[in-house]
Amino acid sequence: MEIIGSDKLNKLGSYAFAEVDKLVANLKIEGITPIDFGVGDPTSPTPEFIRNAVKEAVDIHANTGYPSYIGQIEYRQEIVNWMKKRFGIDLNPNTEICSTLGSKETVFNFPQAFINTDDIVILPNPGYPPMKNGAIFASGIPYFVSLKEEDGFLLNYNKIPNDIAEKAKIVWINYPNSPTGTIADLEYYQGLISWAEKYNIIIASDEGCYIDIYFDKKPHSILEITKKGIITFYSLSKRNNMTGYRVGWVAGDERIIEKLKKLKTNIDSGTPNFIQAGAIKALQDESHAEKMRKEYKEKRDIMIDAFKQTGMPECKSEATFYLWLKAPNSMNGVEFAKELLSKELAIVVTPGAWISDVDENNFNPGENYVRFALVPSLPEVKTAAEKIKNFYSKK
Repeated sequence: MEIIGSDKLNKLGSYAFAEVDKLVANLKIEGITPIDFGVGDPTSPTPEFIRNAVKEAVDIHANTGYPSYIGQIEYRQEIVNWMKKRFGIDLNPNTEICSTLGSKETVFNFPQAFINTDDIVILPNPGYPPMKNGAIFASGIPYFVSLKEEDGFLLNYNKIPNDIAEKAKIVWINYPNSPTGTIADLEYYQGLISWAEKYNIIIASDEGCYIDIYFDKKPHSILEITKKGIITFYSLSKRNNMTGYRVGWVAGDERIIEKLKKLKTNIDSGTPNFIQAGAIKALQDESHAEKMRKEYKEKRDIMIDAFKQTGMPECKSEATFYLWLKAPNSMNGVEFAKELLSKELAIVVTPGAWISDVDENNFNPGENYVRFALVPSLPEVKTAAEKIKNFYSKK
C-alpha cells in the first residue's frame, strides 16, 4: 500500500524550528551544551500564582464536561476589563470576544472562514509560519510583502499592486513584530485601515503575543482606531510564560468573530475551564509582566552591547524578546549561524532565511539576518555575550 500525503501537505516545508532542534541535538551528541537562542519558547516558569489558580480550578471543574467553545463568560469579561485598562477599548464579551487555544491554531484555521479557492492572502515576510500555511490549507494564494529596514520593517501596503489588492481577502500584520522587534504607531494603523477599506480586505492583526514585552514605549492595539473590518489575535504564551497552557483570545469586528466562532465549533472543543481560571488570574496581575519586561530588557541590552563592541551591524529592538541581527563580514545568515555554532561559541540562533520566503521579486528578506530569541537565563546571556566579544574581537 502506498501512502501519499495530500497536495496541500506536500506544499509545506519542514517547520523551521524543528531544524533548529536538530542542530542543538548534534552539538549535544558531541558533549557540548549550547546556549540556545533558537526557538522562542520562554524558559522561565509560569508564575506560581497562576499555577495555583489552575490547581484549585481542576477540582472546582471536576464534573463540568466540555468547556464552552467561546470561553466562560468570566474569562471573556476579564478580557474585556484588561483590554479597557490597557488600551481604552470597549468590547462586548458576548459578540466581540472569543476564547482560543493560544494563537497558533487560530491563526492557522482563521482563513478557512473567509478564503475561497485562489483568493489572495497578503502576508508579512518574514512572518509567523501558520499565517502562510493556513492560507495554503484554505486553498488561498499567499502573497508576500517583504519587511525591509528601509521601510522601518513595516508592511508597506502602498507597494502592493492594485491587481493583488483587488483579489485579496485578508492582510496579516504582526506588531510588535516577530522577529524584527518593530512597533507600529497609530498613524501607520490609520493608513493601513484606509487602504484595506478601499479594497474590502480584512485586517488580521496578530498583535497580542508580544504586546506586553516592550522596552521604552507601550505598543498600541489597532482596535484603538476602529473595530470595523479587523480581528486581533492574543495569547498568554509569552506575556505570562504559559506556552504549554494553550490559551488566548480574539477580539474585534463582531461580524468576523461570528464567522470564526462558527468555524471553531467544528474544529476544537474549547479551552479547558481550569486553564481559563489561570488565565483570569494572569490578566488581573501586572507586576509579574513588569518583572518579565525588565529581565528581557537587561538581556537585550547585554547582547546589543556585545554586538556594538565587536563592530557588528546596528541592531535595535523596540519590543518582543527577539533581536534581528544582520550578519557581519559579508556573510549571509546561514553562514553566520554556522559560525556561531562552532565549538568555541556553541550559540544557537535561527537563520533569517529559514523563517522568510522568497517574494515575487525573488528576494528573501531574511537571507542576511539571524534571529536571537532572548530566552536563555540571564547568566547564559552574559556568557554568550562574553563569548561573542572574545571571538569576534580577534577577527
